[in-house]
Amino acid sequence: MSPYTAVVRARRLIRQHHQSNRRRLLVSARWKRSRRLLRLMGCTLALSGLVPFSAPAPRPWIGEPSVVDTENTWTDPLAFSPEELQELQRRFGVHGPQPRLAQLFSDGVDHFQPLRNHALSRLEDLKPVILSLCQEHHINPMLVTAVLFDEMRHAKPGENHPIAAHSGLFSTHGLAQLGISEMQHQGLLPAEPTADQVTWAREQLLDPHRNIELLVGKFARLKVALHVPPNRMLQASGSVKDAKVLATLAYLHNGKLDYPRRILSSMQDPALHVLLYGQRKMAVSPLI
Repeated sequence: MSPYTAVVRARRLIRQHHQSNRRRLLVSARWKRSRRLLRLMGCTLALSGLVPFSAPAPRPWIGEPSVVDTENTWTDPLAFSPEELQELQRRFGVHGPQPRLAQLFSDGVDHFQPLRNHALSRLEDLKPVILSLCQEHHINPMLVTAVLFDEMRHAKPGENHPIAAHSGLFSTHGLAQLGISEMQHQGLLPAEPTADQVTWAREQLLDPHRNIELLVGKFARLKVALHVPPNRMLQASGSVKDAKVLATLAYLHNGKLDYPRRILSSMQDPALHVLLYGQRKMAVSPLI
């Protein structure tokens, strides 16, 4: 074999070797890409089969009512997060739900028809006062009526008698079960009242009209503390945000976590709506 032929053959062998290596590398690269794609597809299929997609649950309202800007946030206005409860307890001293036995007793009282009829009858006479004061202070009259309706049905026997009130056995008095501390919050009593001032305050709380005025003033004060515009009329039926604020106001009035549910339920009571907004018509005698 001539030297020239040997060189040509060697070049041909080297070229074939390089082409073979290039094909191997190309196949290897393609195989790696395919394997990577198969792995990604497998993960996607596994996730789609084992972990179905679901929209994230809406975050519950946290902080003060003014923080909520969305009017139609689909949250439960009666659900208070642990952060909210801690903040409300720090600022206002509210203290969670009442014992289960007391809740059962309250539910039983709510279904006692004579007490219900008696409370409705008293509220009928107080309707002009409620509507006038609520319109003046921009407070939802259904909230005030529902609180009065609930407190009157759950009042302890004899606690609103002047002798019992001045005995010091009870810390709250009147239709809305308010204490003299509320009069201190509203600037009507000093921080350290005298005995005569305490006696005067209790007499004020026992007066039905004055008691309702103090209750409306309490809700107006709490609205300011919660950074709610004072002239905003809260409506539970039209806004989850407003319902949350109303639930918070009810919670701050009573201090029990189960109380807002009762109040918002009473605000939907048809009998209370008829009492506040209905008109009584005199029956026309058939002889006329």
